[in-house]
Amino acid sequence: MSDIDKSISLTGFPEKQGLYNPKDEKDACGFGFIANIDNIAKHEIIHQALEIVHNLDHRGAVGADPLAGDGAGILIQIPNEFFSLELQKNKIILPNIGKYAVGMIFFPKDKDKRQKLINIIEKVVDEEGQKIIYWRDVPVDSSVLGETVKSNEPCIKQVFIDMGDEISTENEFERKLYIIRKQIFRALQIYEQKFDDFYIPSLSTRTIVYKGMVLAPNLSKYYLDFQDKSFKSAMAMFHQRFSTNTFPSWKLAQPFRYLCHNGEINTVNGNINWINSRKNSTKSKILGNDIDKIWPVIEDNPSDSSAFDNALEMLIMGGYSITHAMMLMVPEAWNKNEIMHDKRKSFYEFFAGIMEPWDGPAAMAFSDGRKIAATLDRNGLRPARYIVTNDNTLIMASEVGVLPSIKDENIKLKWRLQPGKMLLVDLEEKRIISDDELKETISSEFPYKEWIQKSRISLSSLNFNLNENDKNRENLFKIQNSFGYSKEDIKFFLEPMMIEGQDPIGSMGRDIPLASLSDKSRLLYDYFFQKFAQVTNPPIDPIREEIVMSLKSYIGPKLNIFDYGQGTPQKLIEIEHPVLSNLELNKFKNIEKLTKSYFKSQVLDISCKTKPSVISLEERINQICEQAEDIINNKGISILILSDKGVDKNHYAIPALLVVSALHHFLIKKGLRTKVSLIVETGEARRVHDICLLSGYGAEAINPYLGYATISDIIKESGIKLPETEAYEKYTKSICKGILKVMSKMGISTIQSYCGAQIFDAVGLSDNIVDKYFTGTSNKVNGISIKEIEQEVKSRHYLAFTEKEDQNIDLDVGGDLAYRVTGEEHVWKPETITLLQHSVRSSDYSLFKKYSNLIDDQTKKLKNLRGLFKIKKINKPIKIEEVEPVSEIVKRFSTGAMSLGSISKEAHSTLAIAMNRLGGRSNTGEGGEDPVRYKKLTNGDTMRSKIKQVASGRFGVTTEYLANADDIQIKMAQGAKPGEGGQLPGHKVDKYIASIRHSTPGVGLISPPPHHDIYSIEDLAQLIFDLKNVNPKARISVKLVSEFGVGTVAAGVSKAHADHVTISGHDGGTGASPLTSVLNAGGPWELGLAETHQTLLMNDLRGRISVQVDGGLRTGRDVVIGALLGADEFGFATSALIAEGCIMMRKCHLNTCPVGVATQDPELRKNFSGLPEHIVNFFTFLASEVRELMAELGFKNFNEMIGQRQILDLNEANNHWKANNLDLSKLITDINVDKKFKIYSSEQQNHGLENVLDTKIISKSKKSIRSKDKTSLKFNIVNTDRSVGAMLSGKIAKLYGHKGLPKDTINIQFTGSAGQSFGAWLSNGVNFQLEGDANDYVGKGLSGGIISIFPNAKTKIEPNKNIIVGNTVLYGAISGECFFSGIAGERFAVRNSGSTAVVEGCGDHGCEYMTGGVVVILGDTGRNFAAGMSGGIAYIFDENKNFQKNCNLGMVSLEKVSNSKNYRKINSNKIKNELLDFDKERLKILINKHVKNTSSPIGKRIIKNWPDLLGNFIKVVPNDFRRVLKSEQKIINNQKDLKKISGI
Repeated sequence: MSDIDKSISLTGFPEKQGLYNPKDEKDACGFGFIANIDNIAKHEIIHQALEIVHNLDHRGAVGADPLAGDGAGILIQIPNEFFSLELQKNKIILPNIGKYAVGMIFFPKDKDKRQKLINIIEKVVDEEGQKIIYWRDVPVDSSVLGETVKSNEPCIKQVFIDMGDEISTENEFERKLYIIRKQIFRALQIYEQKFDDFYIPSLSTRTIVYKGMVLAPNLSKYYLDFQDKSFKSAMAMFHQRFSTNTFPSWKLAQPFRYLCHNGEINTVNGNINWINSRKNSTKSKILGNDIDKIWPVIEDNPSDSSAFDNALEMLIMGGYSITHAMMLMVPEAWNKNEIMHDKRKSFYEFFAGIMEPWDGPAAMAFSDGRKIAATLDRNGLRPARYIVTNDNTLIMASEVGVLPSIKDENIKLKWRLQPGKMLLVDLEEKRIISDDELKETISSEFPYKEWIQKSRISLSSLNFNLNENDKNRENLFKIQNSFGYSKEDIKFFLEPMMIEGQDPIGSMGRDIPLASLSDKSRLLYDYFFQKFAQVTNPPIDPIREEIVMSLKSYIGPKLNIFDYGQGTPQKLIEIEHPVLSNLELNKFKNIEKLTKSYFKSQVLDISCKTKPSVISLEERINQICEQAEDIINNKGISILILSDKGVDKNHYAIPALLVVSALHHFLIKKGLRTKVSLIVETGEARRVHDICLLSGYGAEAINPYLGYATISDIIKESGIKLPETEAYEKYTKSICKGILKVMSKMGISTIQSYCGAQIFDAVGLSDNIVDKYFTGTSNKVNGISIKEIEQEVKSRHYLAFTEKEDQNIDLDVGGDLAYRVTGEEHVWKPETITLLQHSVRSSDYSLFKKYSNLIDDQTKKLKNLRGLFKIKKINKPIKIEEVEPVSEIVKRFSTGAMSLGSISKEAHSTLAIAMNRLGGRSNTGEGGEDPVRYKKLTNGDTMRSKIKQVASGRFGVTTEYLANADDIQIKMAQGAKPGEGGQLPGHKVDKYIASIRHSTPGVGLISPPPHHDIYSIEDLAQLIFDLKNVNPKARISVKLVSEFGVGTVAAGVSKAHADHVTISGHDGGTGASPLTSVLNAGGPWELGLAETHQTLLMNDLRGRISVQVDGGLRTGRDVVIGALLGADEFGFATSALIAEGCIMMRKCHLNTCPVGVATQDPELRKNFSGLPEHIVNFFTFLASEVRELMAELGFKNFNEMIGQRQILDLNEANNHWKANNLDLSKLITDINVDKKFKIYSSEQQNHGLENVLDTKIISKSKKSIRSKDKTSLKFNIVNTDRSVGAMLSGKIAKLYGHKGLPKDTINIQFTGSAGQSFGAWLSNGVNFQLEGDANDYVGKGLSGGIISIFPNAKTKIEPNKNIIVGNTVLYGAISGECFFSGIAGERFAVRNSGSTAVVEGCGDHGCEYMTGGVVVILGDTGRNFAAGMSGGIAYIFDENKNFQKNCNLGMVSLEKVSNSKNYRKINSNKIKNELLDFDKERLKILINKHVKNTSSPIGKRIIKNWPDLLGNFIKVVPNDFRRVLKSEQKIINNQKDLKKISGI
């Protein structure tokens, strides 16, 4: 490894250096548990758990060291027999089980340090009245560890502690052990010496944790205790970790003390802050005075999972049962759940006022030794399957089939964890307790509904009349100017929001300077960028999956987290969302009167006097914080209203965000935050981003009063005929929708979790400001101080209130969204666009140089971070003839991912032809590709795009498409709108676009925000494996968006075996995006690229992956700086579009592009004038400019230049009033690496394809593939056999295209449990039959094949009551058929484009985003069925009459199944193609096929009782789909009528 080894401790992470921050690390895993329900301890349980960990090995990862895994471990009951025998060897008799505890401890190797720690432990144990029995050295075999792990392998000991005389119960002893552990770590605080290499994995009377930085198969070899037959437990919880780094973190291996976690807590920063804020207000009868000893609850440098474990432990020690505590921390989606029982809903509503959820994708197993259980997050974003055997063993894991030795005939139940549900094995009661029984018991403990009725006050129920006085318009302008309002705010934000009720849409991205580079006075909000989910957790669709989203919150002091059942519950005020109208704010101002003095509020002025001699901004903030402390402590105020309404000539407003965050953190440190709610009355916040920031930094509610006043003025002055109240409501609605979108792009579901979670990156603020006022926020570019913020605010205020006779009272033009002469600086302006187009059209390199000089010159106006870099000429210049030729350099260039649909056919094909001529690469974008383009044109050109993109919509992603790729790019996010989905409106989906995307003309197409087969890093590894199987010769690429922490994600991507990663900057273009995302999400590519290169180097992974950068590259200098920061390759989109004719009208989303680039309008497309030669000239000029710079810098070939950051120096922006503070030194920090590791792409990833099952299948079916002869084969299959059929289908598609082989050519029977992606992209002519069951992603991308899955013939289970396939089945399926005799998991047939499927029940979100095909569900569905479904049809066998309440009727209608119309002749083509008719015939054919393929009992029953049961079927038809099909039928009928008339 590199020199960073020296600074690595037990935490596993090096110190912060460059742009790397250990806090950015992420992980995921395979997890689960095994339990003997009868609570019989067995040695077999241990070995079965270890075998399962081995069989989940593919869900972990390996870095540069082949023996260094990411961590594995198990949590078991105390093996009492084993320990008793071990201690007897030393003549020690252990007390009875429960009367002693065992601590598993990781010590440092240093003997003196270790002895010091042992002395501390012994002292604390003695002080707490307990007695140490014995210290045991844990025997291990270190030879199985990797070399990089051995350096920080701990010395592992076990300590045995006797229960003290004053302790009477085991629970009391457990609490005392908790206090002992806390006191040990407190005792370490007095030493200057660091103890990062000390950790206590477990200390309990009931459980013990064995874990470490070992490969999963080696866990059993490392710990020698496992080999003793007396080592027994009735349960074992296991975990296999996949970390984004390769640093050996023993501490963060799982399980933790109570749980193991597969997923990511997105709100962890806020959760930790809220836990800390409770220090002074938390009391507990159970813990008594010991409550003071538990702080800090969260240990130093935690992962999200360990922080969760710490908080869970606190709740348990305070008296909650482990299941009750988990229900608080990971609650179900209760707010909009109409099915949930009132009692349970009241339970969740009550505790929502006590504790905020820990939000994010989470599958968790947890145990206290007496109970073992698992739960799933509200959205069901992680897999968890379980079986129960005849001998009462329950096995729950990320996958089914993890113990192949268990025969199907010995299994009595196969099921799954469902969203928000809990699976519990009570080992004391020796039974499984269902989710319903468990939650019924807990929710019945107290009269929660009655408590809510007594303690919750709905704000809307409080009566209050408001009389508002209009200010004159001149004064309004002054106030607007002082708060930085512009004409752009009015026209492009407030007007659309008040008219349409939507966050405004724009296109073509941003090309303006960062706030810290801008000459203009910018709002503080502009220095922050929204974080978003990519790879390690998924974003959510807040529209289609609205049922899991909630903006409801509560105003008032937070209740004591313990002793909640004592006395009358404290009252809270319920608000439906955090945006307050003027009326609602005034209710809070008068709350004391309205609630008979129960609540008290006070307005706290947050303005500052303008005279500098009076008080500085910093002093005024301190003053406000002290005022707030006094008000809370001495006046009993529980609602604090921070108001900047006092702005006038003599007072300027302090940025509301600065005050809110400063006060939020101040009150946390004082232990007062939970005693008060913060409401903000501000004229500054008006956009979605502003409101989100205020909420994210602690404001529970916000009143944007100036936004409302401006809307009133717009109505008054513009003549817009809209009632003022309606305009206010639509404006509020648009903000709320925007908040949901911003929350969901980070995977957060509730505003309660989002409030205070700080899901933002700061760019260009000083570290002092961030540390003091925005504690915990990432800030990697040190910038402006509090003085510059004060200067910005005062300059706006001065301009607004300085009286001048000739002053024209008006607003600034703005100019963020489009170029304006007096507006914000833009890179793309008439001069630069004209120069570029003239240069490439006239083949004039001198004109191109003028263009590039204009772009690169930042002496007058700063535009981007790279403008602050100076390229040093350290090396001796060389002759340009010595530099590698242009023809080689251009091979590193590619055009951006612009889909055919977002841009015109002409523009798209021009780019492809040009890049193929150059030897570069073009990118299909996410719209598929016309197979015609795979063939050469008559002149030798080809329109084939070498890069095939696989995006969340999977449009057109056929096996043939993938087989014809040089690169396959997985689009995780887009620079201009990260975390967002997309929608191609129906008017852009003509027949040609629909044919390529396998959809219906005229029907809109939705791209989900997440890939539904990528909810974590190990899911991404699976998709990479799938795609590599389909096309082993293609590079698999992952597109990420620049943000702080992207480097650690990129390291995980490399470990997931991607060959290529793209880091996309936020300056990239887009066809359509909410302006909130265009302006406020993502980050500059310079930051993301530099961090990625540094982190890959630190992990010794840089050589095995190619790094590309895109998002605003425009000149040769940009390319060279990109290379010096670590890029191998470069992407260009906007500049390439401009080269072929784009004039930056920014109307792409309106389909009105006047030059025919971004439109599908046939008339406008005629205006397209671009030629391949123009693109060729552009890239040739770029490469020529790069070549000239390389000669000046002394580099002969491009690889020599990559990562040579010593060539870069920093230009000091001394003349800029803000940028002179910017410090970019972290971008060019030198990372010392071993010279044997390359710093550019030079190695091949090992994808492990040589041992996949498809190699055997292909070998045995070569003749059938070649000559199309029919063949039948049989294979056994296990869960580690993944992506079966993908490689076979890729070979077929390469030979025969999408048409594939003739029907029934290759027939394969499998027996067992199939691994993930069984039958992925299965081609025409291939039939798979599986006797057994399968995991997630069955039939992903199905391209004509037939898949049948049915239970083993020997099984005793009823198929339609057991699960047969996992989650996300038929994702993006194009064509083919599937028959599943059993129930499917969540998101069945998600984004199905055209396959036909029959299944006997499905989980939540079935047929989500479906655009074609036919789905038959012979049983119940989960919630939210048909959300976003725009095409195809579904039939539901609704025998239990509960489907309608589970169906999302937003885009579909329900019909009874009808008999066909009175056609004289019904043929198979009509039944297949005329989906609005022939329901009875179609259904019967499909169910008969289902019976034939699976012998389905439910299918047989329906056919046998056809006349009686047919009436139970409900047909689901998308509304737009019906409209288009009826329109087409009408045209056909009219044509028939014309023919008849003409025949007469």
